[in-house]
Amino acid sequence: MLNLLVTFSPFQLARIQTDSVVEKLKELHPDVHFEIGDKILDTALSKIGEKSLFTKELENALEKNEVDLVVHSLKDLPTVLPVGFTIGSVLKRENPHDAVVLHPKHKGKRLDSLANKSVVGTSSLRRAAQLKKRFPHLEFKDIRGNLNTRLKKLDEKDDFSAIILAAAGLRRMGWENRISQILGPEDCMYAVGQGALAVEVRARDQDILEMVSVLNDSDTVLRCISERAFLKHLEGGCSVPVAVYTEIKNSQLYLTGAVYSLDGSDSLKETMQTSISSDNQKVDEKVQRVGITALKVSEAAQDAAVKLGVDLGNLLLSKGAKEILTVARQLNDAR
Repeated sequence: MLNLLVTFSPFQLARIQTDSVVEKLKELHPDVHFEIGDKILDTALSKIGEKSLFTKELENALEKNEVDLVVHSLKDLPTVLPVGFTIGSVLKRENPHDAVVLHPKHKGKRLDSLANKSVVGTSSLRRAAQLKKRFPHLEFKDIRGNLNTRLKKLDEKDDFSAIILAAAGLRRMGWENRISQILGPEDCMYAVGQGALAVEVRARDQDILEMVSVLNDSDTVLRCISERAFLKHLEGGCSVPVAVYTEIKNSQLYLTGAVYSLDGSDSLKETMQTSISSDNQKVDEKVQRVGITALKVSEAAQDAAVKLGVDLGNLLLSKGAKEILTVARQLNDAR
């Protein structure tokens, strides 16, 4: 029997996400024993802090062969992974949109019906930039912490009328009843990779790569590859407001991408599409695209998704996206 150790960052949501992935792997590979643990993370949370540092800790364990798989939220992973690592599978995407969670006293309301100057909490520059422009009567303030912490801050104090969180995280935690409103793309486009889970492995471990590849959801892989290629081409990241919206209809992949100034007053938004159907259904065995090695997904379709992201990035750059993002980055760094 093959023994594999799976790990995750020490948050309740991360554990739930990891358990869901391992359950799927157990069904598909009943002969493999999966051990789940966060034992590598002895470092105090206060010392680690940022998600990027958790990712680094987890990758250190992967590099040292202390673990074999790491489950992440795809949106937390950079578009270029350190040498030796790859995303071996991207699972079927949960709802990628953002959700409004209201203070109990505002139950039944929506963002547009909240009183003038109501304070809405979000830790995301992307959400704040879009929502400031869409709902100018509201005020947006930072709120930090994991999901449990943010909900506690909302419910137990009077600082916020509402907070904005990813719908996927709330659903996975079983807190769907707290969702008052799902924000569609006309209100707030989502982050690159939002709602999708990724399994990171050592790139050289062909057997493990093959094993986790059965979890790949082709449509999610192609959508997320186009989004990540777009973000990478813009040289964007968490410190700048970049948003996307993707869909697949009739073998066409549609990608809408946008960049914003911090206050949302300046923005660029465009949509492009590409065909992802091809007579050439050859599946690519080894090539990594924007950090993803998607075995069993059409090579031609993956290449088309990358090109779509790059082309849309070029279109926005030609219209002044770099200037908007440079100013946004400088202002954010100065805060």
